[in-house]
Amino acid sequence: MMARPQRWDAPFGPDMSDLQVKGILQLEPFCNIDPDNFPQATPLEGILKNDTRILNFKPGEIVVREGDYGNSAFLIFEGDLRVVLAPDLPSDMLGRQSIKKKNFFAALSQLWSNSRIPEVRDSSRYTDQELRSHGEGASTHVVLQDVPAVLDEHKTATLTRGALFGELAALGRVPRTASVFAETDAELLEIRWQGLREIRKFDEGFRKAIDAVYRERALQAHLRETDLFGDLDEESLQTVADGVLFETYGSFDWNVSYKKLRASGKGGAQHEPVIAHEGDYPDGLLMIRAGFARVSVKLGTGERTLTYLGAGDYYGFPTLYNSWREGETLALQSSLTALGYVDVLRVPTHVLETHVFPKVKTPPESQAEMAAGRLLSDDASMEWAVEERLINGTKAMLIDLDRCTRCDDCVRACASTHGGNPVFIRHGKTYDHWMVANACMHCADPVCMIGCPTGAIHRSERGGMVVINDDTCIGCATCANSCPYNNIRMVEIRDLKGTPLIDPDTQRPIMKATKCDLCATNPGGPACVRACPHDALQRVSFEGGTIFESFLR
Repeated sequence: MMARPQRWDAPFGPDMSDLQVKGILQLEPFCNIDPDNFPQATPLEGILKNDTRILNFKPGEIVVREGDYGNSAFLIFEGDLRVVLAPDLPSDMLGRQSIKKKNFFAALSQLWSNSRIPEVRDSSRYTDQELRSHGEGASTHVVLQDVPAVLDEHKTATLTRGALFGELAALGRVPRTASVFAETDAELLEIRWQGLREIRKFDEGFRKAIDAVYRERALQAHLRETDLFGDLDEESLQTVADGVLFETYGSFDWNVSYKKLRASGKGGAQHEPVIAHEGDYPDGLLMIRAGFARVSVKLGTGERTLTYLGAGDYYGFPTLYNSWREGETLALQSSLTALGYVDVLRVPTHVLETHVFPKVKTPPESQAEMAAGRLLSDDASMEWAVEERLINGTKAMLIDLDRCTRCDDCVRACASTHGGNPVFIRHGKTYDHWMVANACMHCADPVCMIGCPTGAIHRSERGGMVVINDDTCIGCATCANSCPYNNIRMVEIRDLKGTPLIDPDTQRPIMKATKCDLCATNPGGPACVRACPHDALQRVSFEGGTIFESFLR
């Protein structure tokens, strides 16, 4: 009997047949992959049957949207697709919300114009698709209404049979860099990230092909943006890029494992995948491309958190540099572990010694030295923020419980701004006299955006807040189920008369996702902050530094 990973209990494409798998194996690149390289527990045939699905698109239907967070790649079986190069498609074409600030009188009129019945909608603006309930994983496509005009007004490139695209965003969990739509009827194979990871792991040719694409399209630009490599000439930068190794740690869907760990009362660095261990000798610089990692040192039988690293940060540079300068190999003074999913670039030591270290003028401090001298309370708050994954938040709702009188003015102000129903709950995780309320934190790593079938949940073009376009939300609850912090709620909606809207197929109430949008249309910003009479509430970022620094200023 063949053992198989637990994820295959829920195949990506439940209708994928053995006959279809045999047909796929005859096509490139799979026909060039040796199935004998795969272990018995994860055979190539099993990956294709359980980690892929076949999708069909009609002309004008969007396959991926620029800015979406990808978790799958696509291989074209039949048909032609177009990738939009410049300019990007307008937000309304992508099913997104165009945010316009209300004027003063429009904002003021909310005090008396809101319905007494919450979650009222003008249902006439919805299409039939948006008034139907869809199960998780449902395939719902956004359609471009005027493809010829798009082709006239935008620079595009054609993708034809055999083209693979979307793999870089899927493996690195970074935003899609361009929108792709079907120009003709098209049949595509969608491969979720788990299958891509396994194929890349066990087939050297596939791995080299994927890595070559990344080096060509994205790696040099990424290196150029860093202070270490930004001033290198083209030849040196190419040498660095050629030497970089790609590594991933942790679970892509870290929100699921995080919830399980917290429910079981477990946590800490000892339960996290180790990227680098204290006392080991480093063989390269570790650059965080996506995700978060914890920096910690041994303390008794446990670990003490010094800080955390996010996208754009790097680890091990002081130790590597001092080893080069002193002519002896030094060990790491701290450990690095993955907080969920982390995509890492490893730059070999010999590359640094040739192209970077000779240009360093000021010796860098170690992670331990940088953390030394901080107040114990800061260490404790850092530990708390890392354990609760609040470091993901860029606009968390932080309440000083010593100042808060529980008057609920913030809740009422939120309800007045959002049609009679507040989009946050005034309770949450607490540390000392601080509380992070259950309100969307507009995360740096927004896992809620992964898998939305219509792109209804997205980052705004201005401000970068995570918002939901109510017009294109189909109520599938993918975002609500993915949010690690339970900050997205599904609500039953009503028409202008207050009558509940019912799905004619299932006879169930129509649901929509709702969450804090930072009062994106209000000229004064978040109503909750402005309404607090005691200055007990602020929206803060947990990115680096002292956790409550921005509040205490």
